[in-house]
Amino acid sequence: MISDQMSGEMPKVENQYLHHENRKDKKHKKIRKEKPMFFELRQYRIKKGKMKRWVKFTEEVLIPFQISQGMVVVGSFVGQEEKDLYVWIRRFENEQERKRLYKKVYESDTWLKEIKPEVDQMLDRPRMVVTRLEATPKSIVR
Repeated sequence: MISDQMSGEMPKVENQYLHHENRKDKKHKKIRKEKPMFFELRQYRIKKGKMKRWVKFTEEVLIPFQISQGMVVVGSFVGQEEKDLYVWIRRFENEQERKRLYKKVYESDTWLKEIKPEVDQMLDRPRMVVTRLEATPKSIVR
């Protein structure tokens, strides 16, 4: 399931979406541009000696769970030179979708009772860095 998500072609998504705010008044349609889709670049530091276990857990449990809840995972990576570095990227259509998916995932019983306790044993949370990114106009990752 994960390999299909990560190795398949990414669907083309337009950079901005137009919505009609006042559909009843066809003469004076107001069009508003929403902020474009964005990515989260999530950089984690994994506790010493836990990387092999972390990668297995994320690929077999954490990522499949998040995908099943609607998250789009673009990819996951380990550092070649920094042996404690794990990076993954998620994509969101807009801020509303991010908030909805965060709530769905991080407030669920599965996350709180099954996944989070395992994550807490391996992840060095104080060193976690999450960066929001917007694709440039000619980026092939969209």
